[in-house]
Amino acid sequence: MVLRPLLPFSLFGSVLCAQPSAPSPIAAPLRELPWGQLNFLHTTDIHGWWGGHLQEPSFSADWGDYISFAKHLRDRADADGSDLLLVDTGDRIEGNAIFDSSKPRGKFTYEIAKEQSIDLICSGNHELYKAASADGEFYHTVPDFAGNYLASNLDIINPKTGKRQALAPRYKKFTTKNQGIRIVAFGFIFDFTGNDNNTFIQRVEDTVKEEWFKEAISDKDLDLILVYGHVDIRSPEYQLLYQTIRDAQWNKPIQFFGGHTHIRDYKVFDSGSVALESGRYMETVGFMSISGLSTPSSSQSSELKFERRYIDKNLYSLQHHSGKDSTTFPTQHGQNVTKAIDDARKSLGLNHRFGCAPRNLWVSRRPYPHEESIFTWLDTELLPTALETNGRKAIMILNTGGIRFDVFQGPFTKDTKFLISPFTSGVRYIKDVPWKAANQVLKLLNDEGPILAAMGEKNAYLKPAEHVAAQYRPQMYSASESQDVFAHSPHLQEPLSSSDSGDKDSLFPGYTTKDDVGTDGDDTLHSAIAFYRVPNCIQSTINFKASEDEPEVVDVMYNEFVEKWIILALEYLGESYSVEDTHSYAEGKSFTDIMTDWVKEHWGVDEEECPS
Repeated sequence: MVLRPLLPFSLFGSVLCAQPSAPSPIAAPLRELPWGQLNFLHTTDIHGWWGGHLQEPSFSADWGDYISFAKHLRDRADADGSDLLLVDTGDRIEGNAIFDSSKPRGKFTYEIAKEQSIDLICSGNHELYKAASADGEFYHTVPDFAGNYLASNLDIINPKTGKRQALAPRYKKFTTKNQGIRIVAFGFIFDFTGNDNNTFIQRVEDTVKEEWFKEAISDKDLDLILVYGHVDIRSPEYQLLYQTIRDAQWNKPIQFFGGHTHIRDYKVFDSGSVALESGRYMETVGFMSISGLSTPSSSQSSELKFERRYIDKNLYSLQHHSGKDSTTFPTQHGQNVTKAIDDARKSLGLNHRFGCAPRNLWVSRRPYPHEESIFTWLDTELLPTALETNGRKAIMILNTGGIRFDVFQGPFTKDTKFLISPFTSGVRYIKDVPWKAANQVLKLLNDEGPILAAMGEKNAYLKPAEHVAAQYRPQMYSASESQDVFAHSPHLQEPLSSSDSGDKDSLFPGYTTKDDVGTDGDDTLHSAIAFYRVPNCIQSTINFKASEDEPEVVDVMYNEFVEKWIILALEYLGESYSVEDTHSYAEGKSFTDIMTDWVKEHWGVDEEECPS
């Protein structure tokens, strides 16, 4: 393990951060990038976080900084004769106010995204939930990355002709710039079923039977087969693709890039095939290198070398890995994009404050229930008082996957609003459901049984993506759940001194990834962050009093996303309802706006600054 000697923290306190309000990065021990013959930078599940994390120093660089970083690494590849490719595996939208508060949605996103020179790009599931966002891919992202956008198992209804067609080419064969490495690439999405009716996803098990696919993977004039997609790298879809390709090409290197689960991970299929997954929300830039590949002028090595690194996306890391400093790192192109992001944020008023959060509220760093769990706050404080039912008794069910991020103590802004809950879906309800059935719905949604089995068959999940990932990785929970409850405020991170050399007691919390080849994948050494289980759904009671007997009937309220599962659960409990029996709450007001109104009323302050 190669660690960079630490520089005094004072050198970084004045670093020009990407966005004016972003915190400066914190000095920490770094592992070097394992540069090789063919190198990759990988992003996934950006979800609109183009401006970086404005409350977390470890992830405070923005898309403009990534553009500068990629430029420096391309220059390095050109200088030493290696190659570099950039890959993005989807879910670029929904989850940040730059996308979700713009009108039309995506007004700034498409222009920002296209400034990066991405060599291989595909769709995620979030691009497909709504017909309008799928059309956005058709009109913007596909032509912006023409020749680099692939859709191996995804079709769309052409909004111009009304006819079904592939969203983009199924695959491409190309050669790298400097060495002429011959690559065939495929861009997949997992077997997603929640897309709108203007897109069509062919199951991977059917795609591999297509003649075009069998011909493409049988090509003998190849040095590498590359599969990238919005797919969990430990999923049945990728296992099937690996096995199908390996059956056709027993000795050909196969590189996979995945996404969707919001975690860092690296899987080894065999000595000639690996897969990389690179986190979420522009927290991570994944780095991958392969050495020993054949080229038109050289044979494949008997021992291929695959190496990975997960880069914390902040200027401290990016400057070091590119061999630059605060003066030489920014490029004019990167600075222009940084300014465009800042201009977009200002035009959308994202720093407008609705209130001041009195404490941190965590999605996963606290167990549920706990006073600092965001879900405990929702079911005990917000929902019982935010929903008006004219005195009628009701239960409100909310899926945990609808809550996308933590609340940090301090300003709760328009930006925060969409980071926490970016979706437009409202609250619906069914009147006068017998209590004996209504009281069992949550259990059916959370416990093993027919509802969860049906969700699994549909690849439909109600909890946060990183918790869905745990179905293939149960070890994700094992360490943290036995630890004392602990989470570290981003405002309490302490700088490391030059005498600190990676001692665990001196590290600040962050990613500590364990994957198929060990624990040395993260570029930055951190202490571990606790990661606790969450249920699929939580429930709050409205207008219930402890002294009263159980009611005969209640209204069952829920966020619109879970409607079909609520109706199915009630059917299993002997109560027959259909969509026609449901009602819209508050004329379709979104849960996001309901939450924001509560914050204004309960967390609003008159002072210019939030109380510390």
